[in-house]
Amino acid sequence: MAIRKSNKLSQKAVIKQIMKRCSSLGKKHGYENEEGLPLDVPKGHFVVYVGENRTRYIVPISILNRPEFQILLQRAEEEFGFDHDMGLTIPCEEEVFESLTSMIR
Repeated sequence: MAIRKSNKLSQKAVIKQIMKRCSSLGKKHGYENEEGLPLDVPKGHFVVYVGENRTRYIVPISILNRPEFQILLQRAEEEFGFDHDMGLTIPCEEEVFESLTSMIR
């Protein structure tokens, strides 16, 4: 019986990649503070884009470990992947995202 190695990264590795990418976006676009983060994003938060209009939301990092948000991350990876310059895009209707995040904060 052979053991297969998954090509998918562990959730922890994916979260680290997301955080690294989110912190590097400010540097690319030239609107960062001393820590390299966008000026309007408080420490302990990151930016996601949601819905057809790609509405920008600032959410706490603590939300990354929530199972409900993990499902959204999996959907985002399947639909968009994590290797693009737009930031983290969540394939979800804005109303659903707002309802979900208000419940789990």
